[in-house]
Amino acid sequence: QVQLVESGGGLVQAGDSLRLSCTASGRTFSSNTMGWFRQAPGKEREFVASITLSGRNTYYADSVKGRFTISRDNAKNTLYLQMNSLKPEDTAAYFCAAGTIFSVTSLSRTDAYDYWGQGTQVTVSS
Repeated sequence: QVQLVESGGGLVQAGDSLRLSCTASGRTFSSNTMGWFRQAPGKEREFVASITLSGRNTYYADSVKGRFTISRDNAKNTLYLQMNSLKPEDTAAYFCAAGTIFSVTSLSRTDAYDYWGQGTQVTVSS
């Protein structure tokens, strides 16, 4: 079992930055691929970014590429999402997820992840 707790969300203005954190406990954090997803009201949960076990490889949705950076600190069992140049369309609940994933093509799929946090709300005003 892996327990995930997100933090760092809030209300910001367009153009501002936020850093989300996800702290993991339970099974060894470093043995899981980690990802960030988001879900806006009335919409399906969508992929934002993912990072491999060592942190060497990262993947991003086109909508956030160049603005968001995913990283992990395995010594602290913590996943991060640095979000810059925020836009109103980034408004959503953000979720971190953990899973044992071997295929790059599966990284953006919600069903590839076994464990989920409760989410943290990010609201960007125009």
